[in-house]
Amino acid sequence: MLTVQFHPNWPHGARMVVEAMVGDGVYRSQFATGISNGGLSAFPGGDRWRWESRLFGGRYDDQPGAARPVYGVWNRRADVYGGAIRFGSSYLRLKPEVVERATFCFPDSARDPQDYGGLDSLPQLCALADAAENDDLDDYVEAHIHGPVEFAKDVEALVLDPSFIGTPVDVAARGLGCAVEYHPGFRGTPATFDPAYRGPETVALAQQLGPELTPYLLGNAAREHPPQAIKYVWHCLARYGRR
Repeated sequence: MLTVQFHPNWPHGARMVVEAMVGDGVYRSQFATGISNGGLSAFPGGDRWRWESRLFGGRYDDQPGAARPVYGVWNRRADVYGGAIRFGSSYLRLKPEVVERATFCFPDSARDPQDYGGLDSLPQLCALADAAENDDLDDYVEAHIHGPVEFAKDVEALVLDPSFIGTPVDVAARGLGCAVEYHPGFRGTPATFDPAYRGPETVALAQQLGPELTPYLLGNAAREHPPQAIKYVWHCLARYGRR
């Protein structure tokens, strides 16, 4: 299945990401939003622009940001947490027919992959991913969905972390026009984070944020601390905090 991972309560201007999604009615690419949970190089001549130009044969070189594909993954193991926890605590589970307009690559497009293609390439790409035995945060086959991803039309469900139950995220999510579900949840104590994973400064920041971390707490912290620093705390919570 195709899944698209994101952080619903991280800031997007004055709003939360999920509120912006409700307002747009579609899931927008980094070229349109200017935000990302990966690298920030989605501009003409930037790394992301160059990768897409190569992968898609120049198809989008002169297209506006809104016309570009959005990124997800092929959740090859049907993981209840989504197929790429690196990129967010919650995810969209897309309807099966959306796969017909997707392309795929392994490894991540940021690593200049030589193996990519359409639906018929999936068996080979999944085999490569299995053989790579990557860390949990890097264990995914990247997907590119061509054409709009409309919440009411193309999304089977939004799957949230349970820390969002009863919060403004939960309320806003009901406006997307798709089902809302919950996975088992991420919870973590900084004492369980390996300082070698994302650095001792990341563990020190995690300790400042509280004795138990959740995605809801990190979204609030992203308004008070550098997003890159909170992203690394998220990597630790994702790596060590699955229930």
